[in-house]
Amino acid sequence: MNRWRSAAIILVLLNVFMFFLSLFLGRYAIPPSEVASALCSPFFSLGEKPTNLTQIVIFHVRLPRVLIAMLVGAGLGITGASFQGVFRNPLVSPYILGVSSGGGFGAALAILLFDSTGMIQLLAFVFGLVAVSITFLIARIGDKISTYSLVLSGVVVGAFFSALISLLKYVADIYTKLPAIVFWLMGSLASVKIEDLLTTAPVIIIGTAVLIMLRWRFNILSLGSTEAQGLGINTKALYLVIITCSTLIASSIVAIAGIIGWVGLVVPHLCRMMVGADHSKLLPASALMGSAYLVMVDDVARMITGQEIPLGIVTAIIGAPFFAYLLNRNHGGTS
Repeated sequence: MNRWRSAAIILVLLNVFMFFLSLFLGRYAIPPSEVASALCSPFFSLGEKPTNLTQIVIFHVRLPRVLIAMLVGAGLGITGASFQGVFRNPLVSPYILGVSSGGGFGAALAILLFDSTGMIQLLAFVFGLVAVSITFLIARIGDKISTYSLVLSGVVVGAFFSALISLLKYVADIYTKLPAIVFWLMGSLASVKIEDLLTTAPVIIIGTAVLIMLRWRFNILSLGSTEAQGLGINTKALYLVIITCSTLIASSIVAIAGIIGWVGLVVPHLCRMMVGADHSKLLPASALMGSAYLVMVDDVARMITGQEIPLGIVTAIIGAPFFAYLLNRNHGGTS
């Protein structure tokens, strides 16, 4: 059995294990037998019939949250690997083009002006796309857009929208609006519902499917634009499709879960250690590992203390030291 197949089996089994584990973990403990009975109840009876409270907790609280966590983690993992491949830079994250700052501004604006979760998600998604569009406009030099100018433009746009977020925090009511803005920007799945899964899943799934279908072409792009064009690849169209799909995934994630950092940066590095740098294997592995990783982090965030910790805090606490270890292990990225 080769290295990729072994890694794929391990990651699939890890996802299955984390999925079921997360359904009976929580402040309201549910035995595994009751979880299995509740999951099977729509189709056939399995042992003792689960109580109404058990079914409500599983189907209306935990199941949507676990499924969204898996989707968000998979999206962050594959977009991180995609951007690192496109920009040929292992330090690139899914938010490099300003989508997180733009989405954060849209959400903060919606919190300030409206009292609707739907408006928060809508404006976060729209302004995430607006930020990336502005990045492309700034990076455009004549008829060409280089990856170098895109990264620099993303930094500029991100800084601009971060300043706008700070302005909204400054004018927000310190007792109601400001805490809501700060909490949302930290990233969380505490308020997700089944409706959020239905609206977000199609975008993430379709974008992920397109990236996986293009995974073999990432290896050609890693040779450079000139070499890729010499091999018959329309690099301009390919870059556009990859960045568009990655941006749509990242915008959807920011809209539903806030800003969750480090997942898209650390997960691809872990997967390279498992399956190597071949993007035909790296992209699916990053999606699978990102899915299991975020479910695990979400379990830690909602159980480690009496009050739920925002996901962005936990991912940073875990991700930053581990990434420092990876840099030290690889001699600062030079080996």
